[in-house]
Amino acid sequence: MSDAATISETIEPDARAQALVAAYARAGYRRVLPALIQPAEPFLDLSGEDIRQRMFLTTDRRGKELCLRPDFTIAVSRDYLASAQAGQAAGFCYLGPVFRQGDDGPGEFLQAGVESFGRTDTAAADAEMLSLGLDAIAEFGVAAPEIRMGDVGLFTALIEGLDLAPAWKRRLVKAFNRAGRLERDLDVLAIKPAGARSEYEGMLAAMARSEPKAAHALVIDLLSIAGINAVGGRSVEEIADRFLEQAALGSHTSLPHEMAQLIERFLWITGDPDKVAAELRTLARDADVNMNAALDLFESRTGFLAARGVDVTRIRVSTRFFIGLDYYTGFEFRLHDPSGRIEAPLVAGGRYDKLMSRLGSTTPIPAVGLGVWIERLIACGSAS
Repeated sequence: MSDAATISETIEPDARAQALVAAYARAGYRRVLPALIQPAEPFLDLSGEDIRQRMFLTTDRRGKELCLRPDFTIAVSRDYLASAQAGQAAGFCYLGPVFRQGDDGPGEFLQAGVESFGRTDTAAADAEMLSLGLDAIAEFGVAAPEIRMGDVGLFTALIEGLDLAPAWKRRLVKAFNRAGRLERDLDVLAIKPAGARSEYEGMLAAMARSEPKAAHALVIDLLSIAGINAVGGRSVEEIADRFLEQAALGSHTSLPHEMAQLIERFLWITGDPDKVAAELRTLARDADVNMNAALDLFESRTGFLAARGVDVTRIRVSTRFFIGLDYYTGFEFRLHDPSGRIEAPLVAGGRYDKLMSRLGSTTPIPAVGLGVWIERLIACGSAS
């Protein structure tokens, strides 16, 4: 049975949903529909925790783990990388079901969306995604949606400019995309008593100061001597990487109070794009941190949004905004019901420039996209 037949038997797309994806196709995004059955590994490795916990999993007769398609972005990305267009600029749109276990509702949802690969005009591509999301809202008769926006790249630029061990930088950036984790990490870093030392802190500090390749080889040798080949599905190499990261973290266990305050100050900046950009430039100047490239991109995106007719004063930017998907790397946005009757986002999207490499591409490929939750839009439009 084809995917198209499956869709028609499970969820009949609303005529407005069909019109929406037809408009995306006219705008140059080729309509595609990835397979319903997907290999589970990429989704388990790369999706946010919420998606991983809600996936419908099974195995084939050879023991390979499979899943019902829980998300379109990874599925469309995999098909793009397997095609002759891989590495070239290409855009795709779709309309079909995704499958995630709900708490008390159905586990099948109709989703439309767009994925754009290979464009190097980053700010313009970002602005186009948000504009296409607003078009989706308008198609369903929802007026003046709440626009929430963030940018992982701003936080990454701040952390890269601080005098922190590389392992701590990786941990903080990773924690940024997980609700509540960043604040806890800051607390742990900032409050450890100066005299507190672990039993192995001297050894960990020595490992952290060692030449990385030599330290990595030593850990692998020690694991081999101990007869350890794998633990919890991790290879010896992965165990060594994890150990060395912990060594680096263990040897840099205190964060200067002023640095913790700077990060907290960053996380409380909110407002429209112009206000946020001005406050971030002030923060960067005060802290002598170079965030120019990230802020230039942010301001350029705002300009492209205004050129597309978006009232940028209606956009609420928060520096602590996160979508919670592991592969997001920059611009992120969500469009919400202005009445507040539907709490979940109606449209969500953003930039994920590292996903292609993590899916096996040997060269970096920039990417940005959006997803539209059709049932939520129908409910929101009906209630308007």
